[in-house]
Amino acid sequence: MADKYYGYYKSPIGILEIVTSEDSLLSVTFTAEQKQTDINIAILDRAIQQLDEYFQGKRKDFDLKLYLDGTDFQKKVWQQLKNIPFGKTISYKELAAKIGNDKASRAVGGANNKNKIAIVVPCHRVIGANKELTGYAGGLDKKKWLLEHEGI
Repeated sequence: MADKYYGYYKSPIGILEIVTSEDSLLSVTFTAEQKQTDINIAILDRAIQQLDEYFQGKRKDFDLKLYLDGTDFQKKVWQQLKNIPFGKTISYKELAAKIGNDKASRAVGGANNKNKIAIVVPCHRVIGANKELTGYAGGLDKKKWLLEHEGI
């Protein structure tokens, strides 16, 4: 992997650490503290700008080049996550069916848990079959906030 560049965004639900390569978004994760920021990296600046627009309610879709690093199964799940529209949810079982294996609900949950690009790859839009909020690496309070922000 090429060089990594770091930026931070103070969102309404916590500090986000944004990591990019020269041309792709590698991760968006919640962090407790902000560290030194790299400057003059175009993709990093665009990612921060688009996250800011999302939190201001001005953006519903992200148009950033992503680098998704995982197994073939994980990548299939993450690609499908990108198809869940803003303001909509899907159950783990429905997501499993969309990738062609309706019995893979737990594996889909595991892939969601490994998603390194929070918010941009919207794993927060996946909920339990009973419409309950389940699992979110950033914490269920953040998942609830994100869904409410999207009008759900």
